[in-house]
Amino acid sequence: MRIIGRFAPSPTGPLHFGSLVAALASWLDARRGGGRWLLRIEDLDRPRVMPGAEDAILRQLDELGLGWDGPILHQSERLAVYERSLQGIQAHTYACACTRRELEDSALAIDGSRIYPGTCRGGLDPGKTARALRVRTTNEQIRFADRVQGEIVQRVETEVGDFVLRRADGVIAYQLAVIVDDAAQGVTDVVRGADLLDSTARQIHLQRLLGLATPRYLHVPVATGAGGEKLSKQTGAGAAGPAELRSALRFLGHEVPADLSPREALDWALEYWDPRRIPRRRAAPAIS
Repeated sequence: MRIIGRFAPSPTGPLHFGSLVAALASWLDARRGGGRWLLRIEDLDRPRVMPGAEDAILRQLDELGLGWDGPILHQSERLAVYERSLQGIQAHTYACACTRRELEDSALAIDGSRIYPGTCRGGLDPGKTARALRVRTTNEQIRFADRVQGEIVQRVETEVGDFVLRRADGVIAYQLAVIVDDAAQGVTDVVRGADLLDSTARQIHLQRLLGLATPRYLHVPVATGAGGEKLSKQTGAGAAGPAELRSALRFLGHEVPADLSPREALDWALEYWDPRRIPRRRAAPAIS
């Protein structure tokens, strides 16, 4: 089986150290396996899209030497595809009229997480207007073997609840778009940050409903700041470039010889890439 990997940034700002780590791990994993590496721009949430961000991301990837294969896929151009997918699982979805306040008041708190209690599962109360669209989950135990984090087990119904597929503002939810796109692009290996690890069971649930293949998953630790917060554009994380390449490789457990240039370091990493070196943890302080 030929490996097909992908990197799917949101154009809300330039790549920071944390997104560099995810891009680098995905690129190395695909290229080391002799596979293809695809680029997808996740721009469904249009109000969050920053003008010029996509161009900045493409320049950064080019400067880093992380070339991609084929045309770039934009989620904003695939709305009709997502709607057809929703129609295909219509029997497993229902309209939800709950407001944000109602959700906050009624959500069940389990292990620190807020679980949707299925308020609208049986139909909308008289006078209520449909807002979001949710998928009906089951108490099936979903298991998958993450290539870094090990075996993950989750019962979506009791640990997450019926989750949103189309938001109240009409935007298709990430959980649906990502699995539809991965299937359309033939992605075999998803390499991304461990902040998305808990979303994976939801995505597998949708893959099964739609009859889509489940790719292999590899979740790398999330890079955090001095206060333990995830690095992000919102927390002021700066743009990353070739100078951060060595630090990103060290973060991924690969010690690069000190005398190598960034280009040589990337070549070295491609030769010696081994996911077994990646620390088995969900988060770790960024390396400067």
